[in-house]
Amino acid sequence: MKNAVGRDIPEEILRVTGKDVFRGSHAMDGKEYRRDGARVKPVINSEGSKLLPSIKDALLKCEIKDGMTLSFHHHFREGDKVLNMVMEEVHKLGIKNITICASSMGSQNNPIVYMIDDGTITNIQSSGVRGEIGKAISEGRLQGLAIMRSHGGRVRAIESGETHIDIAFIGAPTADEYGNLNANGGKANCGVLSYSAPDALYADKVVAITDCLVPFPNWPHQISQIYVDYVVVVDEIGDPSKIATGAAKPTSDQRKLLMASYCTEVVKRTPYFKDGFSYQTGVGGASIASTISLADVMRERNIHMSFGVGGITKPMCQLLEEGLARTLVDTQDFDEYAIQSAATNPNHHYITAGEYADPFNKGAYVNKLDFVILAALEVDVHFNCNVVVGSNGVVSGAQGGHPDTAAGAKCTIVITPILQGRIPSVCTDVTTVTTPGEDVDVVITDYGIAINPKRQDLIDALKDSGLPLKSIEELRDIAYAMTGEPEHVQFGDRVVGIIEARDGSIMDVVREIKPFQFAD
Repeated sequence: MKNAVGRDIPEEILRVTGKDVFRGSHAMDGKEYRRDGARVKPVINSEGSKLLPSIKDALLKCEIKDGMTLSFHHHFREGDKVLNMVMEEVHKLGIKNITICASSMGSQNNPIVYMIDDGTITNIQSSGVRGEIGKAISEGRLQGLAIMRSHGGRVRAIESGETHIDIAFIGAPTADEYGNLNANGGKANCGVLSYSAPDALYADKVVAITDCLVPFPNWPHQISQIYVDYVVVVDEIGDPSKIATGAAKPTSDQRKLLMASYCTEVVKRTPYFKDGFSYQTGVGGASIASTISLADVMRERNIHMSFGVGGITKPMCQLLEEGLARTLVDTQDFDEYAIQSAATNPNHHYITAGEYADPFNKGAYVNKLDFVILAALEVDVHFNCNVVVGSNGVVSGAQGGHPDTAAGAKCTIVITPILQGRIPSVCTDVTTVTTPGEDVDVVITDYGIAINPKRQDLIDALKDSGLPLKSIEELRDIAYAMTGEPEHVQFGDRVVGIIEARDGSIMDVVREIKPFQFAD
């Protein structure tokens, strides 16, 4: 059955998952549902401590068994150690058929890929997967399905009961013996624990894992003792120095700086750029550079940001410190500067992943965004974006908040170079749709800017700007003139994963890739 972005979703997948095809970003607006609930074992006569000596003891206390769903968060990004530690103990116990429900997974999780091959892990639900696990999924080695969700979509799935978490594991930089958790004040800080908040509320069992036990009460806390069953102290939960890796760094690349300059010029000419505007940017080099250059315009025009949201970086914190931004609301910190700001600046606030982007609550922060600046692996002539599947067909990225913010913002800008290496990033059809074109307003490349034809207001605002405005088809043609039209990835028939829209419908499917395409 074809969905609203023209993707053919196999009837068998619809039957197995019980899902509907994607029918548009606002198709589920106002639909009522009943929130799921956790099973709770009350603690009335307590000895005063929830401490256990090891992860193994916690697993046994939680009555770990085959077929359970275990959840994790990724605030330490490539420095995370918790997921691997827990899964090693699960493996030693001989447990099979585990579903991992993680806010994201990356190359730091490469050591557990063998658990996919031996049936310890049979299903993965995540914003995205990079590294060897992504390759294993694309090769068809995962017995079940990989479900890729946006950050808001993950909260929706947990709250609605579509995904019920049996045991949640929260890597806590500080914890007391009764389970009050904070992301700061320890030896491995991560700023916020936003992605673990829904897990704490809805999981049947919650285990805090910390490397810094502090006196009770650990105040202020981000996760309360009333949701935590057990606390385990280990030597090391994560390496904060590996949070700012890969894309989460500033750039000196002249091509990216040019695109950042274009982005600033676009933003300042829209009707939304006025005192009190709201803003989010991604963590790509061009996106970070656009925040820096936008600050100069804000100073010139005496314009202030009402709030900045999402993954926070040093340039956003500097806007707050200078008074150019009044408030930051934070769901993830991408560098140590932002982590320190979250711990010390009274106008830098922790919010949960649900407050940030859940489409099924009574109003998330993304709904109040004026601008969001995003990156993409591919954009097609329908303005659809792909941020999960590489041009070789391998799962190698993450939705993150991309679809959430694109749906919510008044002006969604996607920055991508015309070529990624030797691969066109503007193409006729993306490999896999993760964000629908109806939610993308402007595409900025190093060879020109395309405005979605449905946004005549933006076309009018920019027509005399002197910027290199082109149609999206012209940008595609420029890319193809450089490299030739790329050959389509050769997939097999088996569906190994699904790309969920944020409302839980199916945006696209990921098929098994033919093995020869993995050749070096």
